[in-house]
Amino acid sequence: MAKIYDLTVDELRTYCDKLRAGDKVLLSGTIYTARDAAHKRFNALLDEGKPLPVDIRDAVIYYAGPTPAPEGMPIGSCGPTTSSRMDKFAPRLLDLGLCAMIGKGERNEEVRKAVVRNKAVYLCAIGGAGALACGCIKSCEVVAFEDLGCESVKRLEIRKFPLTVADDCSGGDIFSSGRKEYVQA
Repeated sequence: MAKIYDLTVDELRTYCDKLRAGDKVLLSGTIYTARDAAHKRFNALLDEGKPLPVDIRDAVIYYAGPTPAPEGMPIGSCGPTTSSRMDKFAPRLLDLGLCAMIGKGERNEEVRKAVVRNKAVYLCAIGGAGALACGCIKSCEVVAFEDLGCESVKRLEIRKFPLTVADDCSGGDIFSSGRKEYVQA
């Protein structure tokens, strides 16, 4: 039976071993956006032995490229992008201490193994609901790669952002288990 957790980003690392695929999380705290272009730059910096522009230890990266903020709002639409595009970068970041990733869609086996190895978690946000998701975002600040526009790295302050555990650190995966349940039904 799926559980519901109301957690801060700071609490997330200590709860990763309790979270199971299918559980719901209402997440609050500081997270960072980073999509394809930012991940390529992260990788290049690491290859050069340079530090990343944000400390990813125990951090959460949201695969999103928010639209510009309408007047009176901290951010525009901010829905998840397809996570598999970051699969080639994710294991390296997880091995460097990344706590969680937020996106949509399933991950490859190497990412799932890295989640288990690092006692991390992959969380899914609701795709197609970016305009609603922005209601959980209280502030937004560009912190790296401003030239990338919507794909720049942004620091977001979120409050009770609704997520589902997709891959857990015990090897649970809602995509494979969901397919099995569907076939059995």
